[in-house]
Amino acid sequence: MKNTIFSLTGKTALITGASRGIGKAMAEVFALAGADLFICSRKEEALRAAAEDIHGKTGARVEYLAADMVQREDVDRLAAESLRRMGKVDILVNNAGWNIPQAIDEISDTDWDYLVELNLTSVMRLTRALVRPMKERRWGRVIHISSIMGRASTAKRNAYSATKAALIGMAQASALDLGPYNITVNCIAPGPIATEMPMSLLSPEQQSQLGGRTALGRWGQPDEIAWPALLLASEAGRYITGEVITVDGGCLARIF
Repeated sequence: MKNTIFSLTGKTALITGASRGIGKAMAEVFALAGADLFICSRKEEALRAAAEDIHGKTGARVEYLAADMVQREDVDRLAAESLRRMGKVDILVNNAGWNIPQAIDEISDTDWDYLVELNLTSVMRLTRALVRPMKERRWGRVIHISSIMGRASTAKRNAYSATKAALIGMAQASALDLGPYNITVNCIAPGPIATEMPMSLLSPEQQSQLGGRTALGRWGQPDEIAWPALLLASEAGRYITGEVITVDGGCLARIF
């Protein structure tokens, strides 16, 4: 994969929520493309295991830091430590997020504040910190992992859909802010992807129904998000900015 337009050789990528699922899959694909990695998640043991696994498979440099993205001091520490250890961050992937299903009249202030802080505010703070040196180098890639539930929704997804829709709006505005500095900002909106979060929230029957709604008739796998992310992170995607790439197996193509 090196020496092609999809190569990330010489680039450093920071990926949040990268100890498992979509985040880890993106880290592996970026490492295969030649990137150095700085990954984070909340649990250090799982993070260490992920870093060792990715390094073992790819030989890439993989640094890591345990950080709780709900804690603003952790977000600031993550930005500072990644720059200190790696020297630069060229590619930022804001992947960390969660969902607490609640109807609009059931949402507690505590749960709302938690999801807004994790899914939205932490993204703003980390992006704000890391695009400043990107502007100086006049090159950068920022990718927010949104969701098809930022474009359509279902019952009891109020806070989740609100924050994921807000990521799309922020990416569009940021693309205009940062375009003059050769920095692109985009969103990926995954559909049903077989990771821990949806599998822990949905019954087997609901899982089957949702997979059946896609045009392909199945759930996606984490690596099926990672390859579109590589497009956006590489020179192959240099003219894509302010966009939402929906990767949902055709789920949103269906009306009924």
